[in-house]
Amino acid sequence: MDTPLSTIAVVGLGTMGTGIAEVLALAGREVIGIDISEAAALGSVASFEASTARAVDRGRITEEERSAALARFRTADTLQAAADAELVIEVVPESYEIKQQVFRELDAIVSPTTVLATGTNALSVTRLAAESQRPERVLGLHFFNPAPAMKLVEVVSSVLTAPPAVETVTKLARELGKEPVAVGDRPGFVADGLLFGYLNQAAAMYEANYASREDIDAAMKLGCGLPMGPLALLDLIGIDTARTVLEAMYAESHDRLHAPAPVLGQLSSAGLTGRKAGRGFYTYDAPGGQDVVPDALTPAAGAEPGAGRAVASVGVAGSGTMASGIAEVFAKAGYGVVLAARTQEKADLAKGRIAKSLERSVSKGRLSAEARDETLARITAAGSLDAFAEVDLAVEAVAEDLEIKQQLFAALDKVCRPGAVLATTTSSLPVVAIARATARPEDVIGMHFFNPAPAMKLVEVVRTVLTADDVHATVRAVCAKIRKHPVDCGDRAGFIVNALLFPYLNNAIKMVEQHYASLDDIDAAMKLGGGYPMGPFELLDVVGLDVSLAIEKVLHREFRDPGLAPAPLLEHLVAAGCLGRKTGRGFREYARR
Repeated sequence: MDTPLSTIAVVGLGTMGTGIAEVLALAGREVIGIDISEAAALGSVASFEASTARAVDRGRITEEERSAALARFRTADTLQAAADAELVIEVVPESYEIKQQVFRELDAIVSPTTVLATGTNALSVTRLAAESQRPERVLGLHFFNPAPAMKLVEVVSSVLTAPPAVETVTKLARELGKEPVAVGDRPGFVADGLLFGYLNQAAAMYEANYASREDIDAAMKLGCGLPMGPLALLDLIGIDTARTVLEAMYAESHDRLHAPAPVLGQLSSAGLTGRKAGRGFYTYDAPGGQDVVPDALTPAAGAEPGAGRAVASVGVAGSGTMASGIAEVFAKAGYGVVLAARTQEKADLAKGRIAKSLERSVSKGRLSAEARDETLARITAAGSLDAFAEVDLAVEAVAEDLEIKQQLFAALDKVCRPGAVLATTTSSLPVVAIARATARPEDVIGMHFFNPAPAMKLVEVVRTVLTADDVHATVRAVCAKIRKHPVDCGDRAGFIVNALLFPYLNNAIKMVEQHYASLDDIDAAMKLGGGYPMGPFELLDVVGLDVSLAIEKVLHREFRDPGLAPAPLLEHLVAAGCLGRKTGRGFREYARR
């Protein structure tokens, strides 16, 4: 099927259809935009004109290129206009009935060699192809919104699709400057298949009143480097659209992680579908607007929980990367810091690590030599917890082992003065179980820093049912002083970030186990289609497969959800000693240093 694809029809001129038409016209294709709504067609032309005008203003294209692209785009209100098209891309509403009607009508209009592509991200391409008289030429071509900016295109084959059709559209995608990823036919494909499960869990977390919408979104942006939080992203996608995708995914997988959170149905039924309606999880300045405006759920400006305890000195227990990073953060903020390890030698090595970190900051112009010296002078290295006798806040950063942490907190209970706040940096263990190792559980709280602590802005502040109000207020105030963003959450496995991140990583591993897509394609799909700074397998190898497996087990044990059971492939790799970058081999192999 050596088809040049010089004339392409786009059926459905909503936001996605208009974006695809713009990409095609700017790439030199003759584009026929088809929509039964005259208003939609006029809006599409206006949007195209405005978008390309902005591109000229920003120097991305010339005025001549803009004029030529606009001349290559015309609209029509009937499918008959697609008669001479070599490729038709439909992006009509996500409904089998509507899409099948489009394909049936096109059968009688287009050439037998014309490739028919569906832009669906939720429906079965195979089922749509079966309605065509020539199913071998039907495939999925899933662009991402906004189509002019997003590089990913998922090319979806059904069991009926002819390879030459796939080759033709794959070549086109590359000529458009896109990155095509070949995937099979299942709801959500790769990017949305992973993304929407994560979004659904975030909605369920909000619905359970575990954390506020602002804290959930801030946690995932600051903790994972994502461009948008999950609830804001649901509003952008459309809550009704997300629910449709999840229903299709659940119908195939029967995985409870894909069963739409009830709040999605409630918001959809109420017409609160996100930005397009002016209200969803957040409230916007107008329907279709993007500026969030305050509503009844918006936290009051400057509202902080009550008065806390005075904190002038901080003890940090541990000698690893996290402990030294946290000590550096507190010392930079002006606190006197006692850095205690099991031996004086280990404590001195940890302080030496801080000295090197500060020196790197000086060499990069981020810190003055004077500030470096002052910061280092605030840190006292000690070989025993006895040095914590007068600290106001003790922060534990030792091994992620409940028994070890309980022993340490029992020791802190004896050493630290009455009224001192005791904080654990655990990422997965129950804080209350650590607190109960002391005679003052009301003074114990979670402060989950993220690695590397000097760079990462997020701290998850974890209250137990026993934590005193003034302890919570103290930690919030301390976070502000050390220039970290605190998010409040309850004491349950994974808190916010890990509870949302690791099921997503686990589902990516399951895709590979099922031979649905390759490591490289999944990583590319999530970076290019989801805006993730790292693909899931890149991230797993950096975090460590043993660490990831431990967190997955904790989540599975806590929530008892079969969908959270660690993927067998992850368990096998850990058993084989393939733990990621630190061992030179995980999901990929790395050069030994």
